[in-house]
Amino acid sequence: MGAVVIDADVVAREVLEPNQAGYQKAIEVFGKSILDSDLRIDRKRLAELVFQNSDELAKLEAIVHPAVITRVAQIRSSLPESTVVVYDTPLLFEKNLQGQFDKVLIVVTDSEHRKARLIERGLELTDIEARIANQATDAQRRTVADFVIENNGSPEQLQDQVTKVWQQISA
Repeated sequence: MGAVVIDADVVAREVLEPNQAGYQKAIEVFGKSILDSDLRIDRKRLAELVFQNSDELAKLEAIVHPAVITRVAQIRSSLPESTVVVYDTPLLFEKNLQGQFDKVLIVVTDSEHRKARLIERGLELTDIEARIANQATDAQRRTVADFVIENNGSPEQLQDQVTKVWQQISA
């Protein structure tokens, strides 16, 4: 559709790669037990540590979020000013980021669909529930949204809704 998408989860993974901003800090805070046999951060092991303990999650966020903010700023500054940028982040509301954007679009999904989709991606139900418990509710997210897309249907229905919002934004 013509927008550049910056996925906060992808950037967060990148900043924890070897030789990146958060890698060494994460090892210092959580220990070498978070490393796999290739000396990369084992995301599943790290998730098990942090999503069951809010203090540990806060430590990880203190490492990752500043690095993500810096990297996103670098990406945005490299783009022409007229570029439409979509910032895909699960923590917009929780981190009070909505003021940084011209428009806020949220995608909401009922609990059953959300869990089923995450299980399809390989997450365990207990991990899913722990992550959801650390996120804002859909009702909270709606309070900051300019646009709301309901994603309980088919991919085609989702695409139709995205197209309608895009037409409104780019009009």
